[in-house]
Amino acid sequence: MSEFEITEKSGLILEGGGMRGVFTAGVLDNFMDRGIKFPYTIGVSAGACCGLSYMSGQRGRAKYSNIDLLQQYHYIGFKHLLLHGNIMDFKLLFYTFPQHIIPYDYDAYSKRQELFEIVTTSCNTGLPCYFRENKNPERIIDIVKSSSSLPYVAPISYVDGQPMLDGGIADSIPLERARSLGFCHNVVVLTRNKGYRKPFKRSVVPFLFYRKYPALRQAIANRNIMYNKQVALVEQLEEQGGILVIRPENPITVGRMEKNTEKLLALYDEGYNCAARIKFTQSNLCTNI
Repeated sequence: MSEFEITEKSGLILEGGGMRGVFTAGVLDNFMDRGIKFPYTIGVSAGACCGLSYMSGQRGRAKYSNIDLLQQYHYIGFKHLLLHGNIMDFKLLFYTFPQHIIPYDYDAYSKRQELFEIVTTSCNTGLPCYFRENKNPERIIDIVKSSSSLPYVAPISYVDGQPMLDGGIADSIPLERARSLGFCHNVVVLTRNKGYRKPFKRSVVPFLFYRKYPALRQAIANRNIMYNKQVALVEQLEEQGGILVIRPENPITVGRMEKNTEKLLALYDEGYNCAARIKFTQSNLCTNI
């Protein structure tokens, strides 16, 4: 069993990964079952969505949204892309779900003392943007929706009138962001197995996409290189004992837009069980663990 001491310098970093985020949902449900909290959490895309339910203390909400309601509402598919320009039904996910079907507890989130940041990518600069918002429900939705807006298969979203896309374009694993804020004793939750790398080359961005945003095109083209460098840093710090990494133990068979709920449930269970094998202690914190 691994051990990790949570201190005032501890952060929790949540990678994205589309439907692979159910692994993160399992990890966070285990944390909630044990009352485990961190002074600082940062999430990207699916990690941000799961992180919001973690911050509001709604155990099981992310699992229910990503597995049970997927089976019921079929909100992923090319029919949505053809009809609405988005491969996922964002109206259902970011408005109907949190307002009516599985209401989000904005009040509980607003009362949390711990910091939570969500990563987006600015279309204008191609750089990551880091948002903290726990008071304004509409702005919270704008931010997390932007963080989850995948290039090519989702329209550009807006935060404060500024065009944004998926946070994973510019900062897939925001470990360095946490370290820059002084959180140097971190837990990193990844949604790929150890050793995974993207093809180590620049991606070709089709000419028709994002012609108004040359910096965004460059960020998309360089994403694989950026991601692999971030994974290498994670593995280096892990070997040095500077961070704890929770990741799937076997090569992932769940796709970014996975619709097989049996595979999703198995990955959720793996996340829960991986987290359960870690013993957490605390140092000089008010958090009860």
